[in-house]
Amino acid sequence: MKKIATTKAPAAIGPYSQGMILGNLVFSSGQIPVVPETGEIAGPTIVEQAEQSCKNVGAVLEAGGSSLEKVVKTTCFLADMKDFPVFNGIYEKYFVSCPARSCVAVKDLPKGVLCEIEAIAYLDEE
Repeated sequence: MKKIATTKAPAAIGPYSQGMILGNLVFSSGQIPVVPETGEIAGPTIVEQAEQSCKNVGAVLEAGGSSLEKVVKTTCFLADMKDFPVFNGIYEKYFVSCPARSCVAVKDLPKGVLCEIEAIAYLDEE
């Protein structure tokens, strides 16, 4: 196993890594909408927060040698399922391969954000 670390995504806020590589798979930790350069939440709306969460997942995957186009599975967490349609509109711009997905509403998310996304992607065989 190899840990992924990048300054292009938010640092872990607990005892975990931004992602891991095992074999030809890259696993991203859940990415919330924190802007890596400032440490601040991207904005108050689901649009701003979903965009930043997607960008953060992409940054972790790229640091691990993969990309959003190679995602095979995501798990998405929403603070309010009423945000589902808007979240989907943002999500589909980034996850163009239409990976398998679970999307659930949860009671709370870290830092009071509106969404969190984790992904599993593959690495090309060398």
